[in-house]
Amino acid sequence: DEEWPEAEKAEKLARGAALKWASGVFYRPEKLEGLGQYRSRETQRNSSIQSRLKSTVQSYLEGVSAGLEQLRSAAQEVQSVVQDLGAARWALLDSADQFQGLQQMRALMAEHVQLASVVQVLPQLFSVHEVFSHTLQLLHGQHLLEAHAELMMMEHLRDDILSQLHLRGLSSAQATVLSYFGGLQELNESLAKQLWDIVGSSLRLVREDPVVFVTAVRIIEREEKIDDTLLLEATFLPPGRPKGWRQKFYHVLQETITGAHFDATCTDAEGPGLARHLAALQKDIVSELRVVKDLMVQCVPVHYNILSVCTATYHQALTSHLQDILREDLDKQALFLLLQWALRVYHSPEMMGHPDLLPEVDVSALGPLMSPELVDQTERKYVVKVKASVLEWMQRTLEVEFKEWFREEEPETDHQGFFQSALPVIVMQMLNENIQVASLITDSLQQKVYNMALEELEAFLGRLREALVQCGKEHQKDRATPKHYISYLLATLNNNLALSSSVSSLHPDTACREVPASLRAALDRTQKKACQLLLEELLLDLQPLCLQLPSRKWLSGSQLVSSMCEVIDKYAKVFSRVRKPIFTLLLMESELLVTSQYLRALMQKKMVCKSEEERDQLCDRLLQDTTQLRELFCGLGLDQSQQSLEAIFALRELLSLKDPSLLSLEVLGFITKYPDVSDEHISTLLDLRGDVSKEVRHMVLEMMAQHPQVLPESYRPIFSTILVPAPELPFCLRKGKCA
Repeated sequence: DEEWPEAEKAEKLARGAALKWASGVFYRPEKLEGLGQYRSRETQRNSSIQSRLKSTVQSYLEGVSAGLEQLRSAAQEVQSVVQDLGAARWALLDSADQFQGLQQMRALMAEHVQLASVVQVLPQLFSVHEVFSHTLQLLHGQHLLEAHAELMMMEHLRDDILSQLHLRGLSSAQATVLSYFGGLQELNESLAKQLWDIVGSSLRLVREDPVVFVTAVRIIEREEKIDDTLLLEATFLPPGRPKGWRQKFYHVLQETITGAHFDATCTDAEGPGLARHLAALQKDIVSELRVVKDLMVQCVPVHYNILSVCTATYHQALTSHLQDILREDLDKQALFLLLQWALRVYHSPEMMGHPDLLPEVDVSALGPLMSPELVDQTERKYVVKVKASVLEWMQRTLEVEFKEWFREEEPETDHQGFFQSALPVIVMQMLNENIQVASLITDSLQQKVYNMALEELEAFLGRLREALVQCGKEHQKDRATPKHYISYLLATLNNNLALSSSVSSLHPDTACREVPASLRAALDRTQKKACQLLLEELLLDLQPLCLQLPSRKWLSGSQLVSSMCEVIDKYAKVFSRVRKPIFTLLLMESELLVTSQYLRALMQKKMVCKSEEERDQLCDRLLQDTTQLRELFCGLGLDQSQQSLEAIFALRELLSLKDPSLLSLEVLGFITKYPDVSDEHISTLLDLRGDVSKEVRHMVLEMMAQHPQVLPESYRPIFSTILVPAPELPFCLRKGKCA
């Protein structure tokens, strides 16, 4: 039990399981009848299990017996091997002295091998200089393949000797070998020179004699393979290796292409010369790339990618060449040619997109010929040059226009009889041509030129106004100069209107034709200046008549206003030579001028009504004059709602009021309708009545102070431009002579 506790545990578990099973089967008395059957069945099961256990144990015992037998046999064999190894060890120890003699034999054998090698190469060593001479003759005779074969043989002999010396640590002897093979350097240089001359003429040779070019490529490839082999071994690298002739091939080819076409010092930077230079570049590059694509590609290995290399070389060389040219001070024509060539021609079917080059030639992956920064910088330079040209042309146009103002003839007219000149056509055509030319390059350049054109047009309008002022000053000195002063002012107004209506057509985007606010303001200022000069001319003719207002003679029924109407009608006929929007504006301004001059004359304190009859006479005269003027302007085409003569009618109502005590209410209505009326204006009108007491005057002015007025945005000022003479102050001192 102590040795096998697991067996005891297993037996207890088995007994417990059997007891549990029996209690479950025989828990009823009637079940005991089948006890014999259960006993016999379980006895058979136990017998079967015991027989299987016995057979299993028997098979394990037989396996163990066989294993023990094999172990005994192996132990005997190991013992035999140990004995044999011991015997061999003692035999080797007995032969150790004999091995010393073999070591000396090995050294003698190595020395013999070296001497045999030297004996083998002695004929070659003795013939080195003879081979050098023969190789040099081959090179002079253009037999490059044969010469290169002998050169490779000599280099192999030299490199083999140097390698042996390197392995044995005999560095001092290497200098002697190099000196003996010194002629190899000269032969290498001579061969390389001929190779690079051939590569430099490759574009011509592949058309005339491709064999020579193919020979050079074969030699370069031989050297490249030798370089690769030596670099892979990496034990000893002979002098002059690696030669890198393939890279040198690319370098020479690139230098040849660059030197043949892209010498900036020989480039004419002027417009015609530059155009010829760019046209020659376009023709030569396309022609040479076709040669590379059709001929040279067949003469070199595929991995050379010769077409891609040449394309990239032309592209990079062109990029540098254009940058060199742009460093010069170019005129606008040259700048335009460069932009057009780099951005339009270069990628077109006429050059790099030529059908003969596609699809093998593709410059899209090489980047732009001009960087975006350089394009923007060049466009700005171009705009500056165009701006200077436009400024010069506009200045000349203005000078010609200014001289025409002083001609003896009237300005030319259009088919409708309106005065005009060629100025707007010249200006707009000049600006539009420059914008359209810029559109041939890029949208950004077109936008830059458009912005410049608007700036220059705005500046031109400013100079035009200055010219108008100068012409007005000359006319003030002598009204006979210029002879047709008014006609040319009207032509200027028509020209300004033409500019205003056509400036929107300059915009590159047809969907967006908005005119900048600053330019609209400049056009408005020019129009106002010309209108101002015309109105000043009208005023000069009206002033002598207005100076006669008011007067007793005028009250008695003079033809003063009729004379004014004649002057106005004369000017209106002249104004009809301007287009309708300006004509209507001139009528409105003329009517406002007449109204303000009439009111100004009334407020000059020249007259005071002495009686009610005289006041009635004054009101009747005002009614007749204002009605006559209104009918005149209505007949000229100015609607009554656009007139300001209503102010005179309102003033007449103020003067015709019978009861002065009601003046406060009347004045309140008057200042409400005309908020730019001041206290001085009202005070002067009260003086003109001649029947207003100080109390009423004080009450009216106090009422005005209590009701300050604000000018509406759409209100046209009338009274604010009329100045009232200052009252004369009483002189307090007695008149007398100075001491």
